[in-house]
Amino acid sequence: MSMFRLSNTLLGILNVVTFVLSIPIIWAGVWLKNRGDTICERFLDTPLIVLGVFIMVVSIAGLVGSWCKNSCLLWIYLLVMFLLIIVLLCLTVFAFVVTNKGAGEIISDRGYKEYRLGDYSNWLQKRVESTKNWNKIKSCLHDSKVCSKFNDTFINDNVQEFYKEHLSAIQSGCCKPSNDCGFIYENPITWTKTNTTSTINPDCTAWDNNPDVLCYSCNSCKAGLLDTLKRDWKKVATINIIFLVFLIIVYSVGCCAFRNNRRDNVYHPGWGKA
Repeated sequence: MSMFRLSNTLLGILNVVTFVLSIPIIWAGVWLKNRGDTICERFLDTPLIVLGVFIMVVSIAGLVGSWCKNSCLLWIYLLVMFLLIIVLLCLTVFAFVVTNKGAGEIISDRGYKEYRLGDYSNWLQKRVESTKNWNKIKSCLHDSKVCSKFNDTFINDNVQEFYKEHLSAIQSGCCKPSNDCGFIYENPITWTKTNTTSTINPDCTAWDNNPDVLCYSCNSCKAGLLDTLKRDWKKVATINIIFLVFLIIVYSVGCCAFRNNRRDNVYHPGWGKA
């Protein structure tokens, strides 16, 4: 009987690949921790480092378990992989469920869309309606200078040109007043209130020409963020499906390697014991 079966060798190779991939993930986390300019950027450092270390440790377990014929270590590896597949599957399904509602409203004679908070899933709405959560998000939006860049980009537009611009969801929701308000355009972040200003839409009273205020506290800003989040989550969910297929293949190969280890241990008692 050969020392290494095909499944053991293949599993070892796959884990070498994942081990190598974990290195840039850890490096990115460390870089953000030391070089991140804002708290929003540094927010990602710990998750990236934890993810990278987790992938590295699991890869080492799979590598040693398959190539050194250590059935105990390989069993732990397969258990972790199984739990990871279940968690990733649940997260993927959840991402599709909470992003199945909501879309920008097309406005006549406007190149951009308007966004309503009530159009999105209740779960997402609750996340941004929390004052604590939104204050953090608002701080991140301000730190990213999304509206100052918006102003610099369209500063030379007259009103007709501005209305034809294809704005992002966050630009439309956070950096300009709602179309319901009927404000008079002066420049991208300066609008004059009129006597016909809507009293139904609370965003009209929340708007302020102060560059630090604008519509960051508006429901339209929250909706614009959710629309962006929705599209990003769907992309991530699609990638997750591909990753799930990869994990299932690795798990299947691992099961074959584990079976080979046990079979070899029957024929060669004591082989591969730690």
